[in-house]
Amino acid sequence: MKEVESLRYGVIFKKAFSELSVFKRFVLDIIGIEIEIEKVETEKSFAEPVGKIASRYDLFAEDVKNRIIVDIQHERHADHYHRFLHYHCAALVEQAGNYSEYRAARTVYTIVILTSGDKHRQDVGIIDFDPKNLEGKGFGEIEHKIFYICPKYMNEKTPEPYREWLRAIEDSLDGKVDESSYSIPEVKKIFNLIERDTVSPEERARIIEEKLKDQYIDDKFNEGRQFGIHEGILKGIAQGKVEGKVEGIAEGIEKKARETARIMLKEGIEIKLIVKFTGLSENDILNNRHSD
Repeated sequence: MKEVESLRYGVIFKKAFSELSVFKRFVLDIIGIEIEIEKVETEKSFAEPVGKIASRYDLFAEDVKNRIIVDIQHERHADHYHRFLHYHCAALVEQAGNYSEYRAARTVYTIVILTSGDKHRQDVGIIDFDPKNLEGKGFGEIEHKIFYICPKYMNEKTPEPYREWLRAIEDSLDGKVDESSYSIPEVKKIFNLIERDTVSPEERARIIEEKLKDQYIDDKFNEGRQFGIHEGILKGIAQGKVEGKVEGIAEGIEKKARETARIMLKEGIEIKLIVKFTGLSENDILNNRHSD
């Protein structure tokens, strides 16, 4: 057994899947295409937002034929199908050079990993943009696709190329994996990349940030609203003042920063790094390390 950091955390997922050979093999097994790329970009965004929302992709790569987007999503969002459809379309529309260029130069494929599961409880869902006749036969005109993958719901009908990747992602969530049960070399490489002893202090700090973010998502408001915003809205309604919303947001942010600092201290993270990630002063960090 090997102790690893969970692939549910964006910083760890990007560390593992941005490795060139891992990314290429993952795309080959999931999409079925062999891509020719020299790098994988993390947190990619376009210079000009497409529409009113600026899209940012966890992992992004492209060759002369294809654009590949891979995103990790742990929170359950009511709109995640729509959210990633927007991201996908942004990567498609961004290619248009002028009004006459409707055919994209590169086919866009988006892979969304939903580690916490989904209300539909399906292992794989695919949006296929190709038009079809009434019998369901495709025209072969449009190749763009979105893949929604939920490792939690892998089953005996899950396609064989997918199965080992989904099992590896799900297996990592509890922090321990048995390498001997895997055969794909690139999957084994992932386990080496995310081994707990190899995680840097900066990466550990980001993991803590993500853990705390999850803690502040209220079950009743699990569509992405943070604790401070939720509290501020309620406070503003109760007082009949807009200021209540602002105060609530500030209180939530400050409380989160203090809690982050306490956990980072317990993990042995250096004070200077804690200051950088929380915005608190050294005195605040030390004075509040034992407070509730």
